[in-house]
Amino acid sequence: MGSSLQGTSMPITPESLDAFDDDKVALLAKRLEDDDYPTPFDGLSDWHLLRALAIHRPELTGPYVHLVDQEPFDED
Repeated sequence: MGSSLQGTSMPITPESLDAFDDDKVALLAKRLEDDDYPTPFDGLSDWHLLRALAIHRPELTGPYVHLVDQEPFDED
């Protein structure tokens, strides 16, 4: 806890995803691994953010894919 990203409800946009680097993704993953959130919605928000990063910035999320628990799906 105590991260500058925690508790923020910033919209997930290409610009917000571009602002992430290895250190910020590591902090996000640590929060998800610790699962110590004041509300379930805070954890869900971080999970959605990591999932968006895994889709749009996979080079940053390789070590943390297990936290996203992505299942293959058919978009058709």
